Amino acid sequence: MNKLSIGILMIFTAISLSAQASGGRFHPKHLFIKMKAGQNLVKSPLIKSAKKVIGNLYLVKTNHLSDLTQELSINDSVEYSQKDFYGEKRMMPKLEVLDHVSLAIKSFTDFNFVSFNDPDASKLWAFTTRTGMDVSSAYDSLPNKDAQEVIVAVVDTGVDHNHEDLKDIMWTNEDEIPANGIDDDNNGYIDDIHGINTLVRDAQGRATMNTMASHWHGTHVAGTIAATQNNGLGIAGVANNVKIMAIRTVPDDSDELDSNIVEAYKYAAKNGAKVINCSFGKSVNEGGMVVRDVINEIGEQYNVLVIASAGNDSSGPFAWHDNDVEPKYPAAFDSENLLVIASTTSSGSLSSFSNIGKNTVDLAAPGSNIYSTIVGNKYGMASGTSMASPNTSGVAAMVLGYYPELTAVQLKAVLMKSSVAVPEFKGKIVSGGRVNLKTALSKDQKAIKL
Repeated sequence: MNKLSIGILMIFTAISLSAQASGGRFHPKHLFIKMKAGQNLVKSPLIKSAKKVIGNLYLVKTNHLSDLTQELSINDSVEYSQKDFYGEKRMMPKLEVLDHVSLAIKSFTDFNFVSFNDPDASKLWAFTTRTGMDVSSAYDSLPNKDAQEVIVAVVDTGVDHNHEDLKDIMWTNEDEIPANGIDDDNNGYIDDIHGINTLVRDAQGRATMNTMASHWHGTHVAGTIAATQNNGLGIAGVANNVKIMAIRTVPDDSDELDSNIVEAYKYAAKNGAKVINCSFGKSVNEGGMVVRDVINEIGEQYNVLVIASAGNDSSGPFAWHDNDVEPKYPAAFDSENLLVIASTTSSGSLSSFSNIGKNTVDLAAPGSNIYSTIVGNKYGMASGTSMASPNTSGVAAMVLGYYPELTAVQLKAVLMKSSVAVPEFKGKIVSGGRVNLKTALSKDQKAIKL
């Protein structure tokens, strides 16, 4: 498959904001309502039911969407109302054919995995020093203290939590008794052992508990972040201090609702995730500011950093897709609690498919030819900024584990300021550099904090 089409990120033609507001598919009975500060949810006979999302933001159900929208437009207590938009149905990507020759050459010239006994560690070029994230060297010189556990939420197509390289690093809700049909911890979800599935709901409209993947994408992301190290199986993830929270929100045809995305973020934050990996997106922001506002709220209330892929719409090096000009979402949202990632190759250059943006794309990370876990105790290779984002999430979790006092904003600053400068990246991404685990862990944290 052409790498321009790899990854979940949507590829649309940019259209005007007015067209965005009126053009997309939306749920016919959902409406987001954000009240102004200090205001309670407006009362209306057109509102059938309502659920608080976060802060002053509500999701209501109505049988009269147009009438309710019109009614709210003249209410001074309402900051905005927005429809609940879908993404776009698309064929999901396919895995790449593993290039054993180039990996063997790369392994011979660059790899030094003294810290890992995993048999396929030599396929992880992202761990190298010269063009990768310096992961192997970082493990040979870790700070002289134990890293705290960090929960990373993978909001994606689900995760194969029975995979041989993932089963030991899955987050488990210890306050919930498995398969008893009861919401034991009173968090609003029944039997949410490893996370939730916002795509399948029970009779009361609650997200369900089956987070198992039917597509490889979310499992690939999870393995990149934290596949079990030194277990004599498969690969090694970037981080050794992570528990993966699985949240199935992206359908196998990539047609996620904004309401499912914001519920996933809220669930992750309230249940302890400090990093949320977001390897999906779309070109049209019909949903306005709902997703951005939730990212801001969970950052401020729960100290969560959302790490998102920049998009795969470029034909570099002659035709880079600039997110500053043609935005991708959620990557283009202006939020201090959002870190947006471009993709790099094993030669150290920007991947030809990777979007750029000197104001909207923060950092680069390995995303081409990334080998990781896939469903059914298998492994496979894929390319995309969808792969660069979890490499960064793994680094973020390690840094936060050793420096748990960092806020989400400070963690973002550490990752950007400790990145390795690459001349080619100047003017294309904010930091001008590639994420580096060793420098991020060894950087003077007091000096780098905002």
